[in-house]
Amino acid sequence: MEVRAPLRGFRVSASKARPVAVQVRGKGVEEALNILSLSNKKSAKPISKLLRSAVANAEFKNEESTAGIDIDSLVVKTIYVDEGNSMYRIRARAQGRANWIQKRSSHISVVLVENG
Repeated sequence: MEVRAPLRGFRVSASKARPVAVQVRGKGVEEALNILSLSNKKSAKPISKLLRSAVANAEFKNEESTAGIDIDSLVVKTIYVDEGNSMYRIRARAQGRANWIQKRSSHISVVLVENG
């Protein structure tokens, strides 16, 4: 059984969040949380929070369903980072010109499955 958790509109560019997501893909949840706790990237803390949310979703599904999910054997099946909305700002430049500044955001999705 699959368990999903989304994080929408996270204020970091997708290109900066993808390397962190690649580190935890295919790992067990406990190992992934250990990796994220040692990472010094800005996106590591929200991704670990997202993983904990997915585990909480799994526990809730476990209470609801009769099939049952073994929480200790959950593995990160997929984690992907997509580009979200961009906020645009204008920065004043010399001689009355202006440059556009993009404040990028990203959408992160996690899918957990049981190992075995």
